[in-house]
Amino acid sequence: MKSSVALPSAVEEQLVRVAQRLNVSPDELAAAAVRDLLSRPDDDFERAATRVLDKNRELYRRLG
Repeated sequence: MKSSVALPSAVEEQLVRVAQRLNVSPDELAAAAVRDLLSRPDDDFERAATRVLDKNRELYRRLG
């Protein structure tokens, strides 16, 4: 999938500088940043999921 994102010029310049320093293209750096962001679980979701699992542990055990 190919996507396009409009960045303010200052952010684009910073992206280009960091990409040059890392010896990758700005597109590769942006894609890596998005993948990294999406691979991290949301802290609020993690806390809620843990709370639900803990609260219903016995029910899940019986259903399993």
